[in-house]
Amino acid sequence: MSVLRQHAEQQFAEELHEVKKQDTHTRPESWEMSPWAVVTYLTGGKLKNGFQVSPKYIGNKRLMEIAVATLTTDRALLLYGLPGTAKSWVSEHLAAAVTNDSTLLIQGTAGTSEEAIRYGWNYARLLAEGPSEKALVISPLMVAMKSGKIARIEELTRMTADVQDTLITVLSEKTLPVPELNTEMQAIKGFNVIATANNRDKGVNELSSALKRRFNTVILPPPDSIDEEIDIVQRRVASIVPNIKMPLEESTLKEIRRIVIIFRELRNGVSDDGKTKIKQLSGSVSVAEAISVVNSGLALATYFGDGVLNAQDVAASLVGAVVKDPVQDKIVWQEYLETVLKPKENWKDLYRACKEVM
Repeated sequence: MSVLRQHAEQQFAEELHEVKKQDTHTRPESWEMSPWAVVTYLTGGKLKNGFQVSPKYIGNKRLMEIAVATLTTDRALLLYGLPGTAKSWVSEHLAAAVTNDSTLLIQGTAGTSEEAIRYGWNYARLLAEGPSEKALVISPLMVAMKSGKIARIEELTRMTADVQDTLITVLSEKTLPVPELNTEMQAIKGFNVIATANNRDKGVNELSSALKRRFNTVILPPPDSIDEEIDIVQRRVASIVPNIKMPLEESTLKEIRRIVIIFRELRNGVSDDGKTKIKQLSGSVSVAEAISVVNSGLALATYFGDGVLNAQDVAASLVGAVVKDPVQDKIVWQEYLETVLKPKENWKDLYRACKEVM
């Protein structure tokens, strides 16, 4: 039975294999490929043997070089930026390229405990035998330390400050004390941490200055141009489409372009011709949400339509992505429909479909 979503090292196994074959550069200890090869895998391009590597990150190549260079040092990497700027995607592919294992993941939430980062206990065994290594329940971070791999921490600023600061000793000393056993876990060469955080969510727990000093921060910006953003959405949708047996047709490409234009106008607060100012939404409409809108529309077109993506298929998900606050966002969206979307040439079908959903 096929899985719904493969890990990066599984989905892109052929590309990883081909890049490794062409890699003649020096590899840091415990790395599967050299820093040059990792950046090539991330940014894409044609190899010497003619094999085409697809880009995982579309943007400034220098940012990927900085991120990879950070991982060769003893500094941890923090990928920071707005929602939907591919932080988690880049984190996963970095881990897959460097260690061929992107699964050592800790998901940060308001309920994440210290045990999720350090270690826990099998309490039945603990009560029966007392503290021992067999009673220890090790975390993904400890596994990464023992095996010289990369641990990934998603949404670091979602965790409370006292839980975040559990990382300080690990990042500075490369050691995880286990006082109950009067021992410690020392990291093997190759170990590092990639964390992600976004600067838009409400209720974010700011990192302490002590923890910030232990990270090199790489800020991933939104796509510079509309063509770049459209390319990102098309590639991500195309990578998902084969798994659910949906065709990526010309009509889909047309709707992708319209969705991206709408999202960019709402983010920038001005129409693409620069003539109309637009009020700000309560939240952010990101590239990730554009991908979600297209995928939802494709599902509607395939199972409840004629198989061709059209305005009616994307309207419901589009409105849902934009109107997160039923009062403030609804006013902004209605004003946008009348002043920006309605006058656009050849957009009447999308205007009417969105009005019907409202």
